Amino acid sequence: MNDQARYQPYAGPAAGWGALRSVTHHWLDSKQPFKNLRALLKTNQNGGFDCPGCAWGDSPERHMVKFCENGAKAVNWEATKRGIGRDFFARYSVAQLRAQSDYWLEHQGRLIEPLRYDAERDRYVPITWDAAFALIAEVLKGLESPDQAEFYTSGRASNEAAYLYQLMVRAYGTNNFPDCSNMCHEASGVALGQSVGVGKGSVTFSDFAEADVILVFGQNPGTNHPRMLEPLREAVERGASVVCFNPLKERGLERFQHPQHALEMLANGAKATSTAYFRPHLGGDMAAVRGMAKFLLQWEQEAPGSVFDHAFITEHTDGLDSWLDAVQRSEWAQIEQQSGLSRAEIEQAARLYVRAERVIACWAMGITQHRHSVATIQEITNLMLLRGNIGRPGAGLCPVRGHSNVQGDRTMGINERPPASLLDALQRRYGFDVPRAQGHNTVEAIEAMLAGRSQVFIGLGGNFAQATPDSPRTHAALQQCELTVQISTKLNRSHLMHGRQALILPCLGRTDIDQQAAGPQAVTVEDSFSMVHASWGQLAPLSTQMRSEPAIVAGIANALLGARPVDWLHLAEDYGRIRELIADTIPGFAGFNDKLAQPGGFYLGNSAARRQWNTVGGKAHFAAHALPEHLLPAQARNSGETPDLVLQTLRSHDQYNTTLYGLDDRYRGVRGMREVLFINPEDIQRLGYEPGQKVDIVSLWDDGIERKVRGFTLLAYDTPRGQAAAYYPETNPLVPLASIGEGSHTPTSKFVAIRLQPASTEARIL
Repeated sequence: MNDQARYQPYAGPAAGWGALRSVTHHWLDSKQPFKNLRALLKTNQNGGFDCPGCAWGDSPERHMVKFCENGAKAVNWEATKRGIGRDFFARYSVAQLRAQSDYWLEHQGRLIEPLRYDAERDRYVPITWDAAFALIAEVLKGLESPDQAEFYTSGRASNEAAYLYQLMVRAYGTNNFPDCSNMCHEASGVALGQSVGVGKGSVTFSDFAEADVILVFGQNPGTNHPRMLEPLREAVERGASVVCFNPLKERGLERFQHPQHALEMLANGAKATSTAYFRPHLGGDMAAVRGMAKFLLQWEQEAPGSVFDHAFITEHTDGLDSWLDAVQRSEWAQIEQQSGLSRAEIEQAARLYVRAERVIACWAMGITQHRHSVATIQEITNLMLLRGNIGRPGAGLCPVRGHSNVQGDRTMGINERPPASLLDALQRRYGFDVPRAQGHNTVEAIEAMLAGRSQVFIGLGGNFAQATPDSPRTHAALQQCELTVQISTKLNRSHLMHGRQALILPCLGRTDIDQQAAGPQAVTVEDSFSMVHASWGQLAPLSTQMRSEPAIVAGIANALLGARPVDWLHLAEDYGRIRELIADTIPGFAGFNDKLAQPGGFYLGNSAARRQWNTVGGKAHFAAHALPEHLLPAQARNSGETPDLVLQTLRSHDQYNTTLYGLDDRYRGVRGMREVLFINPEDIQRLGYEPGQKVDIVSLWDDGIERKVRGFTLLAYDTPRGQAAAYYPETNPLVPLASIGEGSHTPTSKFVAIRLQPASTEARIL
């Protein structure tokens, strides 16, 4: 079958029969379907485990099934019967494994014993846990400075593991915490922290049932957080407006077939999930929102007091006049050109907003992975402040987080730029001089490893080599380290891009029973709505050599620091002891262990939701930014070439972050392939190609480094002209390490200037 024959536009709704078939396939592929069925029914349930997928919150209502299609994939992918250890690595050298695809690597199964890289044999070989901990401690103690080590965290890590990890690292002496959040919602934290005083969303799950309008910016919930589809559909059914801004028409934002509604399934029906759909240019959302604000200002001037919430603005905000001046000075020609929307479309969106009493604004990485993301999020916040849509039921800000505890990790102190209040609390409680110097974020960590300034990389989960930008340079950075340590559930490419010494430490997953000296343990996570849940594993681990993340962190800390500033091994015996320390030092966690008894977990609270503004001026702030003069960065403009297209990287429907559950993308009609470029048919013709033709993609950046991926199939797709899309991590090599968001350091993966050339015969860059 040729590539073009494997592409057929999808006509069905989101979820429904397609989801059931997909869940069944992955359920059977786990090789232990009956055990996993029991586990699936405990997903997101009281006394069960929190889904290892996305951070969308749980409905407070009781349902037998509280997981989505991609949550089921995540559970079955983790809870597989396949295991790999010494026998597997005796068959394959690292060089041989590097030639395999990312999908093949993870499909081999769970890692079941600790392993050390043997350079002479180019293979991983078994090592005892004590020897692994001793090696890590020896190398860390031998560094000239603790700042020569990088301590990465994935959003999968629990609150307990993350808290121990940050305490260990700060007791060691550094704030180097590159984190997965640096690559996704960092801009949200920065923008909201400056504007409303807290870097989290202000809404709860119940607010969606009260909203009159839900604005959805740069987000694909059908793939990335499918449980969001139900409240969107319910909002439309009760007469609310769901207004979407997204360059691509995503099926989950069009219609949804509920798998738990028998009559709907039998009739093959579906319900709408949106009422208006606008398709801005990549990077054009700020201009679109600026245009909406311009209409609101015009209408307020025409009928003073009819549009703005003056009582709220006077009591709770500052900076309005400066921002309105910026709005007034923004020209319609620039707004329309940059947004890609007509003035009539922007007016329609503005009228939907202004007619509503209660509005929620949601966004995800379509907003956060741009050079001007912080300014865009603050522009959205300004729009919401204008009518008092923060701090009341049915209204507020909702950055929809990715991995299931990425927000909790930051709450626990995984932060390279920690607030002084956190460091003060740690110093008071533990009695050591906490490091105060700013640490490395993800991009800075890669730069430090490339330059030889950092010599050790320890990854608490994740797949750093593939999740990060500029893949060949990231791979080179890891390979220049003296030691790399990966705490992992499954084999991935990060294990193959290793330092001179390397360890793989197999950890328990969310589905595994966590048995410690004090008995079975629960871990906790925080969702996008600041709800904290207990998670109890349900399945026996594949191997007694697998350890929990808290136990692994405690083992490293004990070897490195001894029993200071805490008895690490004692803490790992009973996670309630860790939670007592969290309660002592992290705001909102007083009585942590007692609160976990509450069904559905407990709410941490949110100062902005209470209209308490922890900002410099003590009020919510209207941030006045000029629209970007150019969306195209100077380094791309100075490359000497005119871009053919602007590229956004995205996930397939068979994917979560860098984990590939399969090679299909049902909603986009792709089967069995990933090296594809979604492109407008008119652009294919304009550039002199044919649908189905293979091309190489070249990134444009003025630094003398060639960035190219090879052999991508052109798929004629309904994208706006001049824009294209392709999957990551395959296209991460095209994202320059230096192309980052202003104020956030987030890679600009949603705006990459590219040109195409006929496919070469050279091997594709991994």
